[in-house]
Amino acid sequence: MPRKTYSAEFKAEAVELVRSSPSSARAVAHDLGLSPTMLNRWCREAQGSSKPAFQGSGTPRDQELARLKRELAQVKKERDFLRDAATYFAKESS
Repeated sequence: MPRKTYSAEFKAEAVELVRSSPSSARAVAHDLGLSPTMLNRWCREAQGSSKPAFQGSGTPRDQELARLKRELAQVKKERDFLRDAATYFAKESS
């Protein structure tokens, strides 16, 4: 089963819900369908350091995929242009 990933916004909202709710972190985790251990770790990460919490470890996969799709579209346009130019000049020379 693939591992679930959560956005930084979702994590921040879940942490804020724990802080503002009279319910326990375990109850909030259950309501959100999360593991209590995971939610507690998010709370520790959010309060622990001076750098922004939930930064991730590198370029998000979705951003990389979008960049690669844009690059592929550009390369296809260039390929089609060169193919058309080669066809045009082949007809001109004959």
